[in-house]
Amino acid sequence: MVSMHSSPMGELGTRDTGGMSVYVGEVSRRLAENGCAVDIFTRLQHSKSVEMMEPFPNVRVIHLAAGPPAPLPHLVLYHHLPKFFENLEAFRTTQGIHYDLVHSHYYLSGQIGQWARKRWLVPHVSMFHTLGLLKNRIAGSEKEPELRVTLERYLAAKCDCILAGTAREKRHLIDLYGVLPQKIQVVPCGVDRDRFHPGDKGEARARLGLNGTARVILYVGRFDPIKGVDRLLEAAHRLRPHLNLRVVLVGGGGDRAPEDEALRSKCRKLSMEDCVSFAGRKNHDELADYYRAADVLVLPSHYESFGLVVLEALACGLPVVAMRVGVVEDVIRNGLNGWIVEDNSAESLAEGMRRVFEGQGAPGKTVDMIGATVEDYDWRVVADAIHDRYQLLTGRADAHDNLRLAGCHCVSGQGALS
Repeated sequence: MVSMHSSPMGELGTRDTGGMSVYVGEVSRRLAENGCAVDIFTRLQHSKSVEMMEPFPNVRVIHLAAGPPAPLPHLVLYHHLPKFFENLEAFRTTQGIHYDLVHSHYYLSGQIGQWARKRWLVPHVSMFHTLGLLKNRIAGSEKEPELRVTLERYLAAKCDCILAGTAREKRHLIDLYGVLPQKIQVVPCGVDRDRFHPGDKGEARARLGLNGTARVILYVGRFDPIKGVDRLLEAAHRLRPHLNLRVVLVGGGGDRAPEDEALRSKCRKLSMEDCVSFAGRKNHDELADYYRAADVLVLPSHYESFGLVVLEALACGLPVVAMRVGVVEDVIRNGLNGWIVEDNSAESLAEGMRRVFEGQGAPGKTVDMIGATVEDYDWRVVADAIHDRYQLLTGRADAHDNLRLAGCHCVSGQGALS
């Protein structure tokens, strides 16, 4: 696995540690259970990080030096890609390892994957997670650099297989990047149902200090502008005269982060300081209680490649309001487990929440029923599908040989697209 810019061991909710990091860690863990030996390569971002750790049996996370040990902008990371690959090769040579396949995550790691493919003569599986061209269509003035789009086009043409999380993403790859349909395999993300499952709402609220009868509107994720959290606050403001509600925002960069302060300023302008809670970043074990305690999860994003929080919320029996981004149209059924809105305007989000609140308590609509709507989205099923694709690419579809996989986390580096 190659995921240079985002480590599966990083703190969830920080700028480069989100759904992709969860994906890399969970898939690697389940692949190891299938008999694979997985090495995940990521960039050393903190001087105190352990050089190599084994979070799960047969899964190692290797931190490689490439640039200063600190978070860096992606364009800066690009110029450290050659050093990252040089250190990866030094590790591989010293360890005497022959990898059977390389699976890269994000466009920066994709360049590492292509260098590895050429040097090692092994298949390269790529997963983009987000697409630069698509983000540019909806990101307003914050455009993705041309370098990213160029590198994505190159990777789409040169890698052996692309994994897409949804059929929608597959269509985008075909329409925007000209990828041949047969090169793309749709394999959705998953959810850890041992961790995320229905529980007692009252007990969860008591543990979180969410006492009272207010409707709890939950948001989980980063506070980047593309996530549309400001629209959620505006939507809640529209509902407030009619409902006793509380908005709980999980995530963000901390009290002094500019994106956090922008939302706090928004709350002050809307006179909503008394009903909006900034809960900060939470680990997965803590998150489950927030899903169980809430009445609705709102995903107000302008763009999502998948949206893992949708699966996590549904698995806990929590309905979801969102527009057609990521996995939403594949799993949300209006009136059953949430509501799909046509856009993420404050008006549409407020109407979606109103419909969900009106339908709660209807006969037969239980948290267990909502949880059952994502019972097929299990990380073990996801890993099985990916393992089958690996076997085909390595010519082992009919064999039982174990694979050794290299995974690189994105780092930037100079060099021609080779």
